[in-house]
Amino acid sequence: MAPGAELFLTALREPGQLERLSPRQWRSVLRTARRTALHPRLGAFVAQAGITDRLPPRVREQLQAAELVAEHHHRLLRWELGRIRRALAGTAIPTVLLKGAAYVAADLPMARGRLADDIDLLVPRESLEEVERLLREWGWEPLPADEYDDHYYRAWMHELPPLRHRERGTVLDVHHTILPPTGRVRPDPRLLFEASQPIGSSGYRMLAPHDMLLHSAAHLFQDSDLAGGLRDLSDLDLMFRHFGAHDAGLGEQLVPRAEQLQLAGPLFYAVRYAVEFLNTPVPDRVRSQVRCGRPGGVSVWLMDRLAHKALVPETCDGESWLAMAARGLLYLRAHWLRMPPGLLLRHLSWKAWRAVQKRQG
Repeated sequence: MAPGAELFLTALREPGQLERLSPRQWRSVLRTARRTALHPRLGAFVAQAGITDRLPPRVREQLQAAELVAEHHHRLLRWELGRIRRALAGTAIPTVLLKGAAYVAADLPMARGRLADDIDLLVPRESLEEVERLLREWGWEPLPADEYDDHYYRAWMHELPPLRHRERGTVLDVHHTILPPTGRVRPDPRLLFEASQPIGSSGYRMLAPHDMLLHSAAHLFQDSDLAGGLRDLSDLDLMFRHFGAHDAGLGEQLVPRAEQLQLAGPLFYAVRYAVEFLNTPVPDRVRSQVRCGRPGGVSVWLMDRLAHKALVPETCDGESWLAMAARGLLYLRAHWLRMPPGLLLRHLSWKAWRAVQKRQG
């Protein structure tokens, strides 16, 4: 791993050591933190380590400013959740918050220093039409898209086309399951709803702890090209630390639940890289059992090489051609897992043709 990448991982793993960095090292850490959208979380880690006052003044100011930006995001998100709740008032539709929205609404440790760009909701598939109708009445409209893109979301994906409020510009992703129904892995959303938990008196629900962790693993290692993946890996690290300390059954329940939801493979990679990159304290029982989900053949060998290039920026300035090649392969991998071969060929052919048309136009 490149020295700049290793230095940044050390900053996340041992923030108490940051007071020893040189000005040059700080420049590298801060620029990498901004590239990975982890500068507010780094500020939170520094504050928790109690060393904020011992940092260089300019560094301290940047980290504290980043934390303030994240807190502002959270205030806006909470307010927006109130508007969504009002739009859906009078219905009995179970509404489960996912990812950043759930962390913030439930005041979980993963929320601190986390920037949330949009709001992710999970509702039953049979309620999608009603939810979309109500949200449209209250000002949320589909982002501009052509006929193909609209069909792509509604027929093949696990969510509606993104909705943006016409006045406030906030974006909602309304899901009916957590992975595309055309993919090789298809968790049963009914199991997620049945185990979900209320978030106080908000009217919202969140996934059960083991499901929240598995969803994060699935999102990162089954349905993405790892772009921005270090932030998601940090989420997983904080989930293991928090739920491991507060949920005595996590070690016993996690792997059987992963197998029930067909997510043993993503969990294997989540544990592998969280431990390797962030020294995550994964329960021994989970580390032992998760090996059963290890993908076969050369998959792990290849994934190791791609993940090392894609998860952590090699430098704070840009990417090498190897890192860009790794991201390209991971992009293809994500689509391969998301669609059967015939549909994938059709989809990529359409995207290639449209790209040519845009260049010519």
